[in-house]
Amino acid sequence: MQACACLSSGVADVFHALDDPTRRAILDELADRDGQTLFEICGRLTTKRGLSLTRQAISQHLGVLEAAGLIHTEKRGRAKFHYFDPAPLADIARRWPVTRKA
Repeated sequence: MQACACLSSGVADVFHALDDPTRRAILDELADRDGQTLFEICGRLTTKRGLSLTRQAISQHLGVLEAAGLIHTEKRGRAKFHYFDPAPLADIARRWPVTRKA
């Protein structure tokens, strides 16, 4: 399915990334404990959420999240650390502010 032309590709990428429950679980884990390696993320998803996916599958999900700007990485030595970046979500919230009448 193709995104509506009225949405910028960045916003569409964020919605696509958030559409998958595994990617949302990864973001939840990074929001809970930022700066994790792939190995740590795999372990936490298995122990805390009962998700047993391969490292390759998790790595692909991390790639989608990074492409959408929802995470960024930092390489230290041979380790790559993943960090949650809420900026794209804040951009969406500013685009469609919620105002309620009492």
